[in-house]
Amino acid sequence: MKTALITGITGQDGSYLTELLLDKGYDVHGIVRRSSSVVRSRIDHLTRNSSIYQKRLHLHYADLDDATTIRRLLNRIRPDELYHLAGQTHVAVSFEVPESTCQFAAMGTLGLLEILRDCESPPRFLNISSSEVYGAPVETPQNELTAHRPVTPYGVAKSFATHMVRVYRESFGLFACNAICFNHESPRRGESFVTKKITRSAARIKRGLESKLILGSLDARRDWGYAPDFVNAFWRILQTESAGDLVLSTGILHQVRDWLEVAFEHVGLNWSDYVEFDERYMRKADPQTLVGDSKLAQERIGWSPQMSFEDMVRAMVDADLVDHGS
Repeated sequence: MKTALITGITGQDGSYLTELLLDKGYDVHGIVRRSSSVVRSRIDHLTRNSSIYQKRLHLHYADLDDATTIRRLLNRIRPDELYHLAGQTHVAVSFEVPESTCQFAAMGTLGLLEILRDCESPPRFLNISSSEVYGAPVETPQNELTAHRPVTPYGVAKSFATHMVRVYRESFGLFACNAICFNHESPRRGESFVTKKITRSAARIKRGLESKLILGSLDARRDWGYAPDFVNAFWRILQTESAGDLVLSTGILHQVRDWLEVAFEHVGLNWSDYVEFDERYMRKADPQTLVGDSKLAQERIGWSPQMSFEDMVRAMVDADLVDHGS
């Protein structure tokens, strides 16, 4: 039986990864920020299961900058695999809190690498990177060799972390990998993200709980995939014979207005009757044409996205209809 340690276990990806690893027979340990000791709704169904919680699923409270506690946890748990998902993940928010964004996304990752460097038998390590590292890309689509040109504090921090993982792999022989993830969504996405705002509002307007939705640019384009598909790739990456970095993407661009069309059509409404524009919601610096080329992931780990864009949007709306049902 393998043991895994997950930072950011209470997030969207962390919750799906926990379910996947438990299904595969792992013992799973998760690091939870002390300030998140109560907010862990995405894994409540697991922690309330007495046959799993504190038997095969264990939570430990620590912050990423608490090197002493994390080192002790690693020495005690001795995981086979370490999945690093923690950090401030909202790109727009990174302009408001650039220092803390960089502290966790950049320095938090470096701190983990330093701890692993000193381990007698370090676990295999996966850092979850982001398409935001490409920012204003010099080529389209982007792959593992595309130059980093981030245009947001979040992208800069992720670029630093991504390069550091490569440096520690090449310089110290760590089995350390990057999953360079393009946008991926699910019913567990946080409500501050535009994708969740759209599906939530479509459901609430259908239920008569809201009358309008205010958004920024409807022309912004992204490569959007389904979070459980991406989490499956996370696990596959750490099962390979040699460490490396892989881009995870669908290779298909969609606009924000595509979300509106699919979501509102699913509930029998015309989105243009309910959506208003507000320039305050425009991004300060919007990455251009971020669309990924994940051919290498197909070759190395046999991975490709399974859920279509339309089915993903409908699944999110259906979940929001349940959450906001009368």
